[in-house]
Amino acid sequence: MTSPSLFVHSLVRSLVTVTEARESIQGIETRGRVYTIGPQASRPYGGPPAWQRKYFAGIIGSDVAAGILGAALAFAARFGHLDGHTRVYALSLVALPAVWLFALGLSRAFEKRYLFVGTEEYQRVVHAAVGLTAVVAIVSYGLEVPTSRVFVLIAIPTAAAFSITARFAWRKWLHRLRRSGRCMKRVVLVGHESSVAALVVQLRREHYHGLNVVAACLPTERPRGALLEFNTRVRGSFDRIAEAVAAERADTVIVLSCPEIDGQALRRLAWKLERSEVDLIVASALVDVAGDRTTVRPVDGLPMLHLDHARLTGVRRVAKDAVDRLGAALMLLLLSPLLLGAAFLIRCGSPGPALFKQERIGKDGQPFTIWKFRTMYTDAERRLAEIAHLNESDGVLFKMKDDPRITPVGKYLRRFSIDEFPQLVNVLRGDMSLVGPRPPLAVEVAAYESDMRRRLAVKPGMTGLWQVSGRSDLPWEEAVRLDLRYVEHWTLSLDFVILLRTVTAILRPQGAY
Repeated sequence: MTSPSLFVHSLVRSLVTVTEARESIQGIETRGRVYTIGPQASRPYGGPPAWQRKYFAGIIGSDVAAGILGAALAFAARFGHLDGHTRVYALSLVALPAVWLFALGLSRAFEKRYLFVGTEEYQRVVHAAVGLTAVVAIVSYGLEVPTSRVFVLIAIPTAAAFSITARFAWRKWLHRLRRSGRCMKRVVLVGHESSVAALVVQLRREHYHGLNVVAACLPTERPRGALLEFNTRVRGSFDRIAEAVAAERADTVIVLSCPEIDGQALRRLAWKLERSEVDLIVASALVDVAGDRTTVRPVDGLPMLHLDHARLTGVRRVAKDAVDRLGAALMLLLLSPLLLGAAFLIRCGSPGPALFKQERIGKDGQPFTIWKFRTMYTDAERRLAEIAHLNESDGVLFKMKDDPRITPVGKYLRRFSIDEFPQLVNVLRGDMSLVGPRPPLAVEVAAYESDMRRRLAVKPGMTGLWQVSGRSDLPWEEAVRLDLRYVEHWTLSLDFVILLRTVTAILRPQGAY
């Protein structure tokens, strides 16, 4: 029988996940604000900061422009002239921007919890495009309205693609500002010292989240271990969180999972912070699981968190396979001149075949032969032992930025990931997917811990979260975490977003070696 303490701890975890989803990063700047915490506290008034107003105005203006562009391109491609019949479609230059904004609003693409970081914002745009297309189709069929299918199939996807591109550009603008320390939230971390130190490291590395840790509250009055290496002030124990927020003029408190802060303490803290508009974020114990797979179901007045299983089979899996193979066939056709040119340069640059094949491990642990353009000299495997001590990777892989075994042509092929393009044949054959975890070697799989084997539940991919998040520059643990996150949360819209982000990742030199 479950003990009361375990039940309370499970309940707190459930509340934590819900709070995290509702209070995710909202990017509120607090320069100039002073908060008073306590019964006499007054609720400070102030609208969003200038950068946030500019950000929202930017994405709304971009979405309006996306609607106009989609309607204009569709009109030009389908009709190309103005007459009595096409005059109705010309009005779409005014109607589509408004309808597109309405569809984005219904899909919650303007909510701050989905903006600034992550792929959820882009998925919301895709959902809006799919939903709007479905509504137009149903209304046209039900009311027998003669609607041009070509016009709809050009206008809406064009608007969606432009909106995603513009939102990505605005996000990069914000990330550049945050890299210089602007548009940041002042954060007080609450938790055990080791957990606080680990999150400080991650937030300093991933500045784009906009969270600047200014202080911490620990179970003890002062740090004794991990935090001694960081310039992070400790403002006392857990009973002084409110005072720490006031002293640091913080606008965000992040509570890490710890047994000392139970449901009652968390509720009291939320009440205190609510009076001064300080955001409360509680780190979920369900790392990389919370999201669409979690629902809150009340049981006798208690909110219980229901966790659905990852959807790895069914109709959506069949749809993913169909999209993969059709996409691979189309890309092979379009990229055939580039592939032939790369093969010619490889043969001219160094002796040996243009293609390199290697055994990798695929879905359910089944081995398959992967194809790549050869980027190393033919004696690369023999020379590995000579430079093994220069390994720059913290995992089981060998990684080296200036690997002497790479040919001059191979450096450019790796720089733009052209060496990966022959894997389109593997996708066409069904061994791989366009998007998925990185295809591992047998020696890597042999060194996997039990959790890592979850990566083998789906087909490996040509690209994935690991590539668009830093490629070879990522620590081994981070790459594994991203792969596991993809397995737990994959959707077709997420695949589409990752493919779009892959284009920009290829154009960046970071991690390409």
